[in-house]
Amino acid sequence: MATTNDLKNGMVLKLDNDQLWSVVEFQHVKPGKGPAFVRTKLKNVLSGKIVDKTFNAGVKVETATVDRRDMQFSYMDGEYFVFMDMQTYDQLHVSRSAVGDAANFLVEGFTATVATHEGEVLYVELPAAVELTIAETEPGVQGDRSTGGTKPATLETGHQIQVPLFITTGEKIKVDTRTSDYLGRVNS
Repeated sequence: MATTNDLKNGMVLKLDNDQLWSVVEFQHVKPGKGPAFVRTKLKNVLSGKIVDKTFNAGVKVETATVDRRDMQFSYMDGEYFVFMDMQTYDQLHVSRSAVGDAANFLVEGFTATVATHEGEVLYVELPAAVELTIAETEPGVQGDRSTGGTKPATLETGHQIQVPLFITTGEKIKVDTRTSDYLGRVNS
């Protein structure tokens, strides 16, 4: 248990029938009239839904212990992604639903943060940007654009993104894992 005065960004709370909510933002407000309160923006750990919630100052809230560990993605086992803890070498089977959109950018050997609560995997978090190889893309045709021009490209993971016309098959690029945006070439 903690009070609303102890809230910090990233803290995980157990609210509304044991649902887990991560604190995205919080603000202590002391109006001229009336009691102080805490305005928060909470993100549901499982669904990703964001809600605004207001608490009276000093109210007790239940906190949840979320264990975040850096683990290396090893291989696919049917519908499960297998991650290995680099300290203990324990393997963890994670379902596709828990991996979510991170599956679009996972390649064997990548390190990701795996968050668990009471032994249950909540989510898998990748770094903001990863380096991947272009598996296939059409050659860019000079002159078939008005400005900037992009074309579809398939990454080594099978995920498709938009890249500039000058990118070729086999090139290594940097991709934003949150938006699937092309960020630039990787100089080898």
